[in-house]
Amino acid sequence: MGTGLPDHPDVIEAPFLTVAEVAERMRVSKMTVYRLVHSGELPAVRFGRSFRVQRAAVEDLIRAARYQVG
Repeated sequence: MGTGLPDHPDVIEAPFLTVAEVAERMRVSKMTVYRLVHSGELPAVRFGRSFRVQRAAVEDLIRAARYQVG
């Protein structure tokens, strides 16, 4: 998965993503991510003034939003 992290075995992917990282992963604006968080569709935690979203929550939302044709 293209995370933008160096390809080193000692680098661990962070379990939490920033709003900007979520927006990039979902190919939407940061405002859309904030709307999803505030509506409760995307669970997030608040650290100070910043929101962080669990990577698994983003993948779950994407999986749930898939449109099945046929």
